[in-house]
Amino acid sequence: MPHDETEQVWRPRVTVAAVVARGERFLMVEEDIRGALCLNQPAGHLEAGENLVDAMLRETLEETGWQVRPLHFVGVMPWINPRHGDTTLRFTFAAEPIRRDHRRSLDAGIVRVLWLSRSEIAAQSQRLRTTLVLASIDAWLAGRRLPLDTIGRLHDAQPS
Repeated sequence: MPHDETEQVWRPRVTVAAVVARGERFLMVEEDIRGALCLNQPAGHLEAGENLVDAMLRETLEETGWQVRPLHFVGVMPWINPRHGDTTLRFTFAAEPIRRDHRRSLDAGIVRVLWLSRSEIAAQSQRLRTTLVLASIDAWLAGRRLPLDTIGRLHDAQPS
């Protein structure tokens, strides 16, 4: 069906996030978002040509200095930004911490890296970057753990 030039094309943003658990605590970042200190999982945008798992590994390392091992795919969660109405599709993964490079500088805007319990995160719900932060943790705690190969790799979808 031809596209009408007057129609607006829906182009959701794609992000990745990591639920990284160590015992009862979760890896979190405190980040400065337009002057407000927010809590978030390590998360960020998928870059052109990048694999979703690789994007999660990159974002986690850049934002926290932690190298992690991907374990499971938790799910895709849609979110509509209340400020401008854009839709984001967030691909959330579970990962285990391997090691932290304390010498590594963190992404601009990251104030500090924290390990918080679910109750500590919920107690600060007004500071969460989005509602997806707690929803991702709750999905993982509820046992949502899909195989990583549930989602295809970028090169698998391209014609040969």
